[in-house]
Amino acid sequence: MAERNRPGDAGDPADDEVFADAVDDDKEPADDDAEPVGRGGTALAERSPKAKKEVRRSGLFGRIGGFVREVVSELRKVIWPTRKELLTYTSIVIVFVVVMTTIVGLLDLGLGKAILWAFGG
Repeated sequence: MAERNRPGDAGDPADDEVFADAVDDDKEPADDDAEPVGRGGTALAERSPKAKKEVRRSGLFGRIGGFVREVVSELRKVIWPTRKELLTYTSIVIVFVVVMTTIVGLLDLGLGKAILWAFGG
């Protein structure tokens, strides 16, 4: 029986990624004013008074412009489907809708006939 690698065993690529992240987290910030963050994480540094988030107050048009900029930046992250994928997905949806419409239509017709027969229509 083949033995599987467990986390921590040599040769596990997931451990390499975790180790690389841990090494990056232990580095101190380059900014001289920032407090060094130790092994406890960044929770304490975020609570310090220096770490308050700067709030930009602007008018209505400034907020609308900021919203549009955020929408555009999020849309750049979207993985758009290729033409072939789009046609495949569209055809799957159309076939599904046709099948479901047929099932509901046949059930409606059958139940309608059953109700008419039961109540003497």
